[in-house]
Order: sequence, then C-alpha cells, then structure tokens
Amino acid sequence: MKLALFDLDHTLLPLDSDYSWGQFTVDIGWRDAQTHTRANDAFYEQYKAGTLDIEEYIRFSVAPLAEHGVAKSDAAHRRFMDEVILPAMRPEAIELVFRHQAAGDQVVIVTATNEFVTRPIAQAFGVPELIAIELERDAAGNPTGGIRGTPSFREGKVARVEQWLAARGLSWADVTHSCFYSDSINDLPLLEKVTEPVATNPDPRLSAIATERGWRILNLFE
Repeated sequence: MKLALFDLDHTLLPLDSDYSWGQFTVDIGWRDAQTHTRANDAFYEQYKAGTLDIEEYIRFSVAPLAEHGVAKSDAAHRRFMDEVILPAMRPEAIELVFRHQAAGDQVVIVTATNEFVTRPIAQAFGVPELIAIELERDAAGNPTGGIRGTPSFREGKVARVEQWLAARGLSWADVTHSCFYSDSINDLPLLEKVTEPVATNPDPRLSAIATERGWRILNLFE
C-alpha cells in the first residue's frame, strides 16, 4: 500500500476550519461575539504555539452543538460549507489530492479538528477516509463535550493512523511508501514517522526543521 496522508487546516485549506466554524457560530447568533472571539483567539494562539489542551478546547468548541441539537447543527454546517469552506477550496489543493488518488495511493485526511466540522469537508475534497477527533455523544446524538478514543492530535495522529491500519489488517510494515503533508509543528510526530514528510505552507518552526532536515517544502497557495 502507498499511503498519502493530509492534514487539513492551513494545509489543504488556506484557513483553519475549526476556528472558522467558531466564528460562524458567532455570525449566526449562537454565541456572544466578544466572549467567544476572545476565547477562540486564545485557543488558536495556544495551538500555533504547540501548547493547546485539546480536551479543554473540545469542550469549548462543541458546546453550541449540544445546545442547538443535531438537526439545527447539521443545517448550520451546510450553510458553513456553502458560505465559508467551498469558496475557500483552492484548485491547487484539489489537484494535489486527485494526483495521489490517480496514482493509486490510499488518501487519508488526518486532522485534529473534530469529525462534525471536517467530515463534510473531506467529502468535498473527494476523500472518503477521514481520521479526525471523534466526539462522545449522548443517546440523542448530541456531543457531550468529551472525546471518544484517542484524539488525533500531536502523537495521537500516529496512534490513530496505526489504528486505521490495524482495522484493515495492516501495519506500517505493509506500507511501501508513505507521505504526509502538514503545515504545523504540532504534526512533527507523524511527519517523522512517514517516509516522505512534506512541510506544506509551513509555520515558522516547522519551516526551520524542514530546512534543517532537507524535507520538501511545498507552498501550495503561492
């Protein structure tokens, strides 16, 4: 198997879908603008610095979903796709994914953003296989604020890819070639695991590491 792994936010998308979804909930009146933006900005800075507490962030980010329920949340997300995500999808990113698919690679999006936000985005890219943070849900299907299983964040991305392989009766030994495209220093563990790490639109810390180690650097949106 040849495996092509993609981070999502600031890698395939020129924005952070989690952050943008949070701002969208403000725009549609689900959250107070000042209170939410202050907290959302703080979490985003922690993420960029590599210090984010993912469990705390998930409790914060999914609160509106629990409050408004599955039907309203799904309807809001459809608007989010139409108004925010689809206009932001760039031909360069779509073509990159397609090239790997056309070459016969198994393409998987591996993201630290939760499944509610990202599954429709992965589908828009034509990628059925998604590894994302899975949300605990109550009997009605509403998120509880907890995380189900291992969060696909930092070292958790490696663990979740291994779980994905194991569910198919495979291991890393069965992967003849693997590449991973990511922008973030948070993804260093998985970048170090694959045979071809690609620093894609990299943040300054990842760019420095990629340059030092001779990794390919791809500025996808330039």
